Amino acid sequence: MKSSNEGTRQQMESKHFLDKPLKIDNRPLWLIVLDRTARYQVMAAVALVIGFLIRLAPPEGLSVEGYRSLVLFGATVFFWISGLLPIAVTALLSMVMLPLLGIMDAKKTYSMFGNESVFFILGAFILAAALTGTGISARIARAMLARFGRTPTRLALTVFLLSAFLSFIMSEHAVAAMLFPVVTELATALHLEKGRSNFGRLLFMSMAWGCIIGGIATFLGGARAPLAAGLLREATGLHFTFIEWSTAACMIVLPLLVLGFAILLKFFPPDLDDVEVGLKFLNGKRLEMGKISFDEILTALVMAVTVACWMFLGEKTGLAAIAILGAAALFTFKVISWQMIEEYVNWGIILMYGGTIALASALEKTGAAVWVVKKGMGDHAHAPLAVIAVISLVAILVTECISHAAVVAILMPVGMGLCQTTGMDPKVMTLSIALPAGLAYCLPMGTPATAIAYASGYLKSRDIIVAGAVVMAISWLLFMGSVVFIWPVLGLNI
Repeated sequence: MKSSNEGTRQQMESKHFLDKPLKIDNRPLWLIVLDRTARYQVMAAVALVIGFLIRLAPPEGLSVEGYRSLVLFGATVFFWISGLLPIAVTALLSMVMLPLLGIMDAKKTYSMFGNESVFFILGAFILAAALTGTGISARIARAMLARFGRTPTRLALTVFLLSAFLSFIMSEHAVAAMLFPVVTELATALHLEKGRSNFGRLLFMSMAWGCIIGGIATFLGGARAPLAAGLLREATGLHFTFIEWSTAACMIVLPLLVLGFAILLKFFPPDLDDVEVGLKFLNGKRLEMGKISFDEILTALVMAVTVACWMFLGEKTGLAAIAILGAAALFTFKVISWQMIEEYVNWGIILMYGGTIALASALEKTGAAVWVVKKGMGDHAHAPLAVIAVISLVAILVTECISHAAVVAILMPVGMGLCQTTGMDPKVMTLSIALPAGLAYCLPMGTPATAIAYASGYLKSRDIIVAGAVVMAISWLLFMGSVVFIWPVLGLNI
């Protein structure tokens, strides 16, 4: 009987296959082969170009090691932008090539994986995974929306502020991924029509912009801040405390929270009279979740203690040590398991860190970064404010096309070189790269938060680009205003 059923199923599959129209490629064989192997041809061509450049004599004023590190840096940037290889794989390859090309010895190169920033971001990922996995973050989100979202405008504002404040303690893309189903449930309950509902656009844009703006406020909002701080320490020995970074960033974040939501209301005025149906739905979901569990309470407690320790003990103990101790506490009380962590932790970012820090260190140690600055900036390298304006503008524009962490990895070696030629405070330069690199509003590929909002179906590309261009310009002007007028009060002088 079983054999008969299998035979019938195979006949049906064969018939279904034969019913499909056959597509015949009439192009010449050489053209088909060329088309199918295009990716490999490009990679082979890049390898040949790198091999040719490596054999050339270095320019005047640049050592052989410095020249080779620049060639390797150029190849790494190409692969990051082209996407031919994953970012993490590219970073690891660049790390392997440093000793092979004689730029840096192997022991020094591979020791970069012991950088404090690598372990800080690992601990932060584990803590964020616990917040998401136990359900405490979703519980807080539904409670806040039901409590404060009594009118359409207040509901959108609550989504906006909730996204921002959660991004203070979680990676912004994790916040967007966690809030997306909650906002989608809300939009469905309110019967918002995709592609037509202005309030639907407002809700999802509020989620995206809240995550983006809140994501630059602390070290926990994304990978770029710990990476920039790690590159700063490797190059100069200087470091940021948790409070120092957050204070400098919040001078931009707080005005942006006000202006950002005002811009959203201007572009997407609510076309809904009340949200009572949505609030009833949220309350129903809260009842379904039941009472808060012991694991949720413990996770919230560990997170609160960890953040407090970062603020008051971070300089003495080290941010990484506190992050790992917080993560270990969650494992000790069996709040999370390793299997659960593997689902949430972005191991590619962690692998990228070691390779990126090693490559940036090579550019700095060999003098290649300073050489590029002297050749590229010329006389302008001695005008600190102009330098800040240019490098921050480049960061905020380039981050629309490639990952935030990649922008930091590309610009930090150049920035540290500029500090050596201008005498500028390296901390100011670090902030001038890392903060603008997190403010990508215009394109879905610029940041996961925007991509997730775009995937909702409520937004068109034009909705994101036009409003994003306005808030991007305002963000950059606010940044420059902070550099000139506010940061000097905090001791961050150009």
